[in-house]
Amino acid sequence: MTGTIRSRSLRRWMLSGVSVALLAASVADAGAGAFGIREQSVEAQGLSFAGAASGSGGVSSMFWNPATVTMRPGWVTEQNLSVINLSARITPEAGTNAAFSRLGESGELGQTAIVPAGATSYQLSDRVWIGISTGAPFGLVTKPRATWSGELYGRSSRIFSLAFNPVIGFKVNEWLSVAAGPNIEYFKLVLRQAFLSPLTLNPAALPSSGLKGDSWGVGFTAGALITPFAGTSVGVGFRSSVHHDIGGQLILPAPYDTLGGNIKAKLNTPEKLSVGITQAITPEARVNFGFEWDNWSRLGTIAIVSNGARATAPALTLNYMDGYTYSIGGEYDWSQALTVRVGVAYEVSPIDFSNRSVRLPDGNRVNLSVGASYRWSEKLTLNFAYSHFFVERGRILAGVGRDYNVQNVAFAGVADSSADIVSVGFRYVFGEPAVAAPAPLVRKF
Repeated sequence: MTGTIRSRSLRRWMLSGVSVALLAASVADAGAGAFGIREQSVEAQGLSFAGAASGSGGVSSMFWNPATVTMRPGWVTEQNLSVINLSARITPEAGTNAAFSRLGESGELGQTAIVPAGATSYQLSDRVWIGISTGAPFGLVTKPRATWSGELYGRSSRIFSLAFNPVIGFKVNEWLSVAAGPNIEYFKLVLRQAFLSPLTLNPAALPSSGLKGDSWGVGFTAGALITPFAGTSVGVGFRSSVHHDIGGQLILPAPYDTLGGNIKAKLNTPEKLSVGITQAITPEARVNFGFEWDNWSRLGTIAIVSNGARATAPALTLNYMDGYTYSIGGEYDWSQALTVRVGVAYEVSPIDFSNRSVRLPDGNRVNLSVGASYRWSEKLTLNFAYSHFFVERGRILAGVGRDYNVQNVAFAGVADSSADIVSVGFRYVFGEPAVAAPAPLVRKF
C-alpha cells in the first residue's frame, strides 16, 4: 500500500484503464476499418479491391475467396509488399481536463508500416488445386508525442498479426468451383499510456504503464466461384472469426511495479463476407464490383482477467458497429504486356463518435486507387498500385459516462487522418508455359 491509494484498488483501476487500451488498440487500423488490413494483393489494390472475391486480385484473391485458387493452371506464386503511411493528428478541444489540456496536441501519431503478403497455387489434377496464402490481416503502429493532452488514453500502440491459410479447391464443373481451408493466426500487441500516480502531480512528467500479450488461434475460410458465361465471374468468400486467448503482462512503473502481473483477455476477430463480380466489356476491358461485410459488432463486451481475478470493470463494452465496403474498378489491357487499373471504394467504418478513442481515430473513408501490371516475360509479371484514403474528420470524447474513462479525467478532441499506400509485387509461373497441342496428322488414301 502506498500513499492514499490501496494496492487492491490501484491494481483494479489500472487494469480497468489498461483494459481500455488493450481492446481499443487491438481494433485500430491501417488499411481497412477498425484493425483490419486489406493490402493482400497489389492487383486488387489497384481496383480499390473491387472484384477481389471474383479473382481480380490474381492468386492473392484467395484472401477473400479461397475458390479463386482454381483460376490459374499449373504452379503459380505471387508476392506482395505494401508500405502503409498512416497520418493522423489529434487536437484537444474545450472539455479536456484543464491540467492536461495545456500539454497540447498529439503531434503526428501515424507511423509507416511495411506489410508483406503472398499466395501460391498448385494444380494437382484437372479438378483439384491446393494453395496457401500468408499475410497480416490485422495491425497498427501509432505513436503520438510522449507528453500530450490525451496521454492517459494512449502513448503508443503496436499491433502485429500473421496468418497462414492453406486451402484445397475443387472444380465441380465448368462453371462452379469451391474451396476451404484452416486459417492459422498469430496476434501480438504492445501498448503504452501515461500512469496517473499520486507521487507525480505534474501531468508533463507522468511515467508510463504498459501492456504486452500475444496468442495463436485457428479459424477457417471457405468460398465458391461461379463463371456462368464467358467473361463473367461471381465469387463469394467467407473468413471465420478466430478466437484468441491473449496472455501477457501488465507493467507498472516503480514503486507500483509489484502490482503488475499476468493478464488474460478473450478476443474474437470479426467474420468477413466478401462478394465480387468481374465482367468483361470487351476482350481488353473489364469492370469489377465488390462488397465486404465485417462483423465488428461481435466485439461488444470483452472480459479482462488478472491473476485469475476479474478487474473492477469486469467487462469492457466497445459497442462497435458492423463495417461495410462498396467498391468499383476497371482494368484495361493497354497492350499484350501492360494492363492498367483504377478503382474507388467507400467504407462505412464500425467507429463513430460513440466509440472512437485516441488509439483509434477512425471514420468513414473514400479510397482512390490506380495500378498497373507489366508482363516481363511468359513467366514473370510485375505489379504496382497506389492508394489514397480520405478519412472523415472525427470527434473524440473520453471520461465520465464514456466507454473510455481513466480516473474520470476528461479528454475531448478532434482527429484528422489520411493514409497513402504504395504496393509492389510480382507473379511467377513455374514450369514451361502451356502451349497448344499440334493438330493431328490426317492421312488420305
